[in-house]
Amino acid sequence: MDCIFCKIVNGDIPSARVYEDDDFIAILDIRPVNLGHTLLIPKKHFRNILDTDVVVGSKIYPVLTKLCNAIKNALNCDGLNVIQNIEAAGGQEVFHSHIHIIPRYKDDGLRFTKSHKEYKSTDEMQEFAKKIAEKLT
Repeated sequence: MDCIFCKIVNGDIPSARVYEDDDFIAILDIRPVNLGHTLLIPKKHFRNILDTDVVVGSKIYPVLTKLCNAIKNALNCDGLNVIQNIEAAGGQEVFHSHIHIIPRYKDDGLRFTKSHKEYKSTDEMQEFAKKIAEKLT
């Protein structure tokens, strides 16, 4: 497999590791949005959250929480963004599951676009909710 994150996990490509356990590594992003931008990467290859093994998936949140607290305390940032880009249309560039932890500062100038959509009615909103809920069973 020609996956850059698998190569990083295996030590074939150097990285700035900030965390490692049996299931995950966390490294600094080489193209950070803000300095300290960290990637939490499962060691086992998954494309993204849509095919992540449920056992590995159940272990992500405790590690993510630990990393978020460490980053916030170490960098004295005002907040954090936790993001996973899913599929190309969602901005995913490396197709090995990973979560971005981005330190944020009050005046860092980073903004998500504020172009929001609106449902035409509460009935339309309920139709979307029903479509999604039906796929959960």
